[in-house]
Amino acid sequence: MSSHTAASGPRPIADAAPLSLCAREPHVPADRLVAEMVPPPRFDSVRFSTYIPDPGRPSQTEAVGVLEGFAAGLDAHRGAGSGKRRFFGLGGGRKAAAPAGPRGVYLDGGYGVGKTHLLASLWHATPAEPELKAFGTFVELTNLVGALGFQETVRTLSGHRLLCIDEFELDDPGDTVLVSTLLGRLVEAGVALAATSNTLPGKLGEGRFAAADFLREIQGLSAHFRTLRIDGEDYRHRGLPEAPAPFTDEQVTKAAHATAGASLDAFPHLLDHLARVHPSRYGALTDGIAAVCLTDVRPVPDQSTALRLVVLADRLYDREVPVLASGLPFDRLFSEEMLNGGYRKKYFRAISRLTALARDAKGLVGD
Repeated sequence: MSSHTAASGPRPIADAAPLSLCAREPHVPADRLVAEMVPPPRFDSVRFSTYIPDPGRPSQTEAVGVLEGFAAGLDAHRGAGSGKRRFFGLGGGRKAAAPAGPRGVYLDGGYGVGKTHLLASLWHATPAEPELKAFGTFVELTNLVGALGFQETVRTLSGHRLLCIDEFELDDPGDTVLVSTLLGRLVEAGVALAATSNTLPGKLGEGRFAAADFLREIQGLSAHFRTLRIDGEDYRHRGLPEAPAPFTDEQVTKAAHATAGASLDAFPHLLDHLARVHPSRYGALTDGIAAVCLTDVRPVPDQSTALRLVVLADRLYDREVPVLASGLPFDRLFSEEMLNGGYRKKYFRAISRLTALARDAKGLVGD
């Protein structure tokens, strides 16, 4: 953004036109899809030491200790000799037996108690090369299966020491069965597992039931998980935040032209474009984008479109890309029917994240 704007005149328009997400159709090789399964940039620096337990919530301190021991135990279970391939039974000889005892941890708790912080800390603390650890949301994992196919996903992840799944979805039976089957195959290969729940902000009081739901949904895998209950107050807002008022089309367009690396698209056109790009590529769609500028934001027309928008919102939030928009505020994107339906958790999360990114974008608009 230029710093030479005249006090009484309009903001200068940059020579280069803004980018367009609709003009991008990224083709992402399989190895990149897996290589990008790491904690989001906002969790690059988190560690167990940076998690500050609430003195009044002993379960938080206990969870840190258990997870530190779990990470250390993964190193102790490592096989000797031929390294990764022998340890995971992929070296051509007799398949190695999976270590006895729980090979997974499940972090059960309400919204905003730091579960993702702890999950990312576990990933960082696990003594293995980054390419032997994977971290992704439940949605990213199902998208990986969609992009690679089930058997290829099993083959690719079977060589990992740890798979972390954030925001395990309990409201999508089909995907839950798919992931449950995948996890079963990975456990057989010796992969350790860690997962967190996805709890709706308005359902904080029901957090203690999430563990039972999780263990029921993954059926035969329940014996592989130790459940860690994390009590605590939400360190963020409770319920839905109020979305900031949208800007005008002119303000959004001017900001896009004045911001290096910004994209500018009409919201309806972007929704149409998302249908032509596999959700596993939405991260690549935002490569190099400094800010997303959208005009004519309006209600999402159907559930398929809405679910694609949820994935894009997650990728933008992970990358901390501000979103400047005109039209309707983000808390009016989804209909009451959607917000009361089976995918409500995803829609509430998308509203919360887009609202946070909209607040981050306020500085792109001059006085």
